[in-house]
Amino acid sequence: MLNEKGIFAKLKTAVMEKIRVAFFAEVLIREYDGSTRTNFEIIDRIDTERFEFLFFCGVPPEHSIGHEVFHVPALTIPFNKDYKMASMYRMGPRIVSRLERFDPHLIHVATPSPLGYFALKYGLKRDLPVTTIYHTHFISYVKYYTKNAPIVTSALETAVIEHNKSFYNRCSRVYVPTDAMAEDLEDVGFDRSLMALWPRGIKLDVFSPDKRDEAYIQSLTGNKKKNILFASRLVWEKNLDTLADIYKQIEDQNLPYNLVIAGSGVAEEELRRIMPKAVFTGHVNHQQLSVLYASADYFLFTSVTETFGNVITEAMASGVPTIIADGGGSRSLVKEGINGYLCKPNEASDYLHKIQLLEDHPEFRELMIKQALTDVRKLSWDSLVHGLFADYEELSTVTSTARVHS
Repeated sequence: MLNEKGIFAKLKTAVMEKIRVAFFAEVLIREYDGSTRTNFEIIDRIDTERFEFLFFCGVPPEHSIGHEVFHVPALTIPFNKDYKMASMYRMGPRIVSRLERFDPHLIHVATPSPLGYFALKYGLKRDLPVTTIYHTHFISYVKYYTKNAPIVTSALETAVIEHNKSFYNRCSRVYVPTDAMAEDLEDVGFDRSLMALWPRGIKLDVFSPDKRDEAYIQSLTGNKKKNILFASRLVWEKNLDTLADIYKQIEDQNLPYNLVIAGSGVAEEELRRIMPKAVFTGHVNHQQLSVLYASADYFLFTSVTETFGNVITEAMASGVPTIIADGGGSRSLVKEGINGYLCKPNEASDYLHKIQLLEDHPEFRELMIKQALTDVRKLSWDSLVHGLFADYEELSTVTSTARVHS
């Protein structure tokens, strides 16, 4: 039994030691998708004087990230060849062994996958705080993957909701990007008391109206028409059927717009077939994308499955009016008619109507751009990550204090 002086000395040592965070993610490739880009905003800002991170992943980084990475073998997901998931076959004892040697104060889990569940159970068994960022709204994906078998949609959606609830409702803290997303999750039974609002930041040095280059975009389109940009991974859960309907209306009505599609994915081949006059750029990096945003006349986004919608704030920061679907977490980013427009998600004519309103009122278009720029300048990655790390310190204090008394 330690006396009071001994407990104080041990507590002081615990407070001074680095906070050890075990971070579990399926993919650790910087530009893989929005969730991995968010993870790297955190990774790039780790203060190694205060924290020690150990990463567990199914797809390892292409280059060193300055921290130890434990690679778990991964399998391709059958219904989406773009994604891989860590396989836990015979890996549990090895992961536990490495965790025991690392002795974490806190577990962070990126996704409710088998690897994520393993990490959650490990943390719960050892009374460790487990945090997670709500990156992907898997619940909203169901109808896209079952569109050819609607009879199973309801049952599968219920199963996905229950699976997600059993994961997120057992975490210590769930970082949710928008109030709209928090409301949607609460409506299906997620515990609101566990949620903390944590939006996504924007790189204002990368995305800016100053990047506008009309000659560049004209070299892609071959004409001087106005350009409507769509930027995303090309997967059906981004409501690409509505995007195809918008293209069809542009062609049928002979409207003076180019539809420019930036991104790649499993739906790209089919989209190219049904949208032969659209301009497809394929995959582009952030520097190329920043020029595309700023050079476009309108940014259009049909997805209703986003938890946040990084592309929307990137477009706003680039000085291009945003016309997006009124659905998912993204709808919190747009103040209707003030910094952008919200549209009926599946009505192609509504998106084109909003664009025409801005064409008819260029002075209103400029006010909308100005307000959007003001709004996104509040989203600093430095500030957001600083707040996240402060939470890590607060949560891990409980772990350190418990160890002192053990």
